[in-house]
Amino acid sequence: DDVGKYGDGFALLVLELTRKVCKRDPNQKSRFVRVLFQMLSSDSAAVSYEAAWTLVSLSSAPTAVRAAAVTYTNLLNSQNDNNVKLINLERLEGLKKKHPKIIQELLMDILRALSSPNPDICRKVLDVAMDVVTSRNVAEVVTVLKREVTKTAEDSDQSSDAKGTVYRNMLIRAIHGCAVKFPDVAESVVHVLMDFLSTDGGMQVIVFVRAIVEQYPALRAPLLSKLMNTLDSVTNSNVMCVCLWILGEYCEEADSIKEAFEEITGQLGEPPFLVHPEEKVAKDKAEAEAAAGPKIVTKNVVLADGTYATQTVYNEPKKAVVDDSTPNLRKMLLGGDVFLGTIVSSALTKLCLRSSDLPEVSPVEVKDMISKTVLIMCGVIKMAEINPSPQKSSLSDCKDRLTLCTRSLLDPKATELLKPLMLTEGRKSFGAFLKKIKDKDAKKDEPEVPMTQADDLIHFRQLKAMSVQVGDMDLDDGSDLARATGYVDGGSLLETELSHVYPLSGFADPVYAEALVTVRDYDISLEILLINRTPNTLANLTVELATMGDMKIVERPQAHTIGPLDQITIKASIKVSSTETGHIFGTIVYEDTSTQEKGYINLNDIHMDIMDYIRPATCTDEVFRSMWAEFEWENKVAISTSITELQPFLNHVVSSTNMNCLTPIDSSEKGSFLAANLYARSVFGEDALVNLSVEKKENDGKLSGYIRIRSKTQGIALSLGDRITSVQREIPESD
Repeated sequence: DDVGKYGDGFALLVLELTRKVCKRDPNQKSRFVRVLFQMLSSDSAAVSYEAAWTLVSLSSAPTAVRAAAVTYTNLLNSQNDNNVKLINLERLEGLKKKHPKIIQELLMDILRALSSPNPDICRKVLDVAMDVVTSRNVAEVVTVLKREVTKTAEDSDQSSDAKGTVYRNMLIRAIHGCAVKFPDVAESVVHVLMDFLSTDGGMQVIVFVRAIVEQYPALRAPLLSKLMNTLDSVTNSNVMCVCLWILGEYCEEADSIKEAFEEITGQLGEPPFLVHPEEKVAKDKAEAEAAAGPKIVTKNVVLADGTYATQTVYNEPKKAVVDDSTPNLRKMLLGGDVFLGTIVSSALTKLCLRSSDLPEVSPVEVKDMISKTVLIMCGVIKMAEINPSPQKSSLSDCKDRLTLCTRSLLDPKATELLKPLMLTEGRKSFGAFLKKIKDKDAKKDEPEVPMTQADDLIHFRQLKAMSVQVGDMDLDDGSDLARATGYVDGGSLLETELSHVYPLSGFADPVYAEALVTVRDYDISLEILLINRTPNTLANLTVELATMGDMKIVERPQAHTIGPLDQITIKASIKVSSTETGHIFGTIVYEDTSTQEKGYINLNDIHMDIMDYIRPATCTDEVFRSMWAEFEWENKVAISTSITELQPFLNHVVSSTNMNCLTPIDSSEKGSFLAANLYARSVFGEDALVNLSVEKKENDGKLSGYIRIRSKTQGIALSLGDRITSVQREIPESD
């Protein structure tokens, strides 16, 4: 009862004693319950955190887990250190896997951590929270997310701008996930998000709107009306393409077809879509004046007292007032966006084909719409031919597509053949795509089947000889159920540990040394076993360690004295700060007490594998492309392998590098080319992007191509490239 009076250091020693005693004798657990619960409310964050995870490690009882989860949540919201927040979120994520209902009770308290300015913390909070959203709390969660999205638009200070774009995209994805799982909230969030179509998160919003329009027909009419009203504010070309596709695909009523056609043609204006020479000259002149900057004039002047002085005058040119009222859609076409022109023409063609089947639209109106559409398509092709743009290579595809659209409007036979394809097949394909994504997410959410050893002992607390005292909670409560369902790993960890044991010296050396290396995210712990193989006592035996790479030794081994043929285990701690390949090397120094000679033994290097830090992760195609364009470090690895098939080679690279394949691959399809995107994140929050492009040669059947790795830091790009180079020559194990 008096543990709290003796300070934090004593409390931490008590916790360590608790773990050791309970590990040796599980029957002693109930004696430490009161102390553990008392330490959960300690003023020291270190003591309360240690007490929480000690409690969870000793018991799977709901009362203990709930108390630990509350402690983690309080630390998450009370501590300002970002590392502390991330550690507590990791603990909460671990509890979520086995006790999701307890985390559901604390969901709103966890979401309070979204106020952190660090986007990594916000991402982790959303990862923890979104998996435990239920129909009971979804309304409250969506309300919090909507409020946070609105905040990102209101915050204008520089500090929040760094977080704003990434954070807004995360919130939109989270809201999208809630709307897919719980259709009742879709209507309440989609109209709020459509106000962000003109922002840098517009792509995420329009992808969300596209899915909602397909999945919920009852919401189509108000969403299409809102989309038409906000079309003039869209400034991103990709967002505009999706908007036009939605209008062309889902406008089915006569009024909506007319309104959409008028809105699109009104923003396009009259063809041709070319910049006039006078406008181009005026624009170039204004840009040249703006680039010239102020003119500096220096001259000598006579002051009132008759002395001379130098006077410098800055003449800034007046900024030309440009009255640019051109709609954004027309601006994009004038800039040479060939792909957008193709999308516009396809959308107008669909509207014309649908209007011909509606009795509310007169034949005269239909012919007027068709004539305007054909003129616009002619203007788009003329623009694509004349305008020098990066999309010049798309000219032939644009011509073929617009020729097909023109024939479907003007040729009755072509109309009869192409009309069903253009009006129904696109929507069917998109519906199948959404269904595939939903099935994939559902498969991912399926709980793993717990595994346990058949000969594991099950401890039945009902048969215990010692009864639990009144007022105490048995820490072993629920362990029988946990073991029976396989949540407690009863198997030996010997095989796992042996794979991380490194011999540091040989059997012929006076001192044999081997190290057990344990990697825990940011920390590497070394347990070094030293065996004196001589008949003499060795004094002042010290293991002097050094590191290469981004590693720092925190706790160095102390000097020890070892008797003849005796052994001792010493520990060392190393802090890791980035994902890159590192080396640990050192020397053993000792004194032989009988001969008074000093001895030295050089140790083998310990090579730290980058795979200890890489974790498979997932992201959307839009986020992958934006990171690919942003990251500056690239490592290009040529493919040289004995594997002769495309799919096995991809699987081998994915499994050997702990990456996640983002590209859906159909194993039934056969071909000679394969391109795939792989993604992973390190425990330090670093992103690793890999693009694999491989071709099977026809003459000799060998694989050739390149694997390109991109990351924000040089270390992960080089280390991952070395890993891929070494494993691609290996022969994968057959299943």
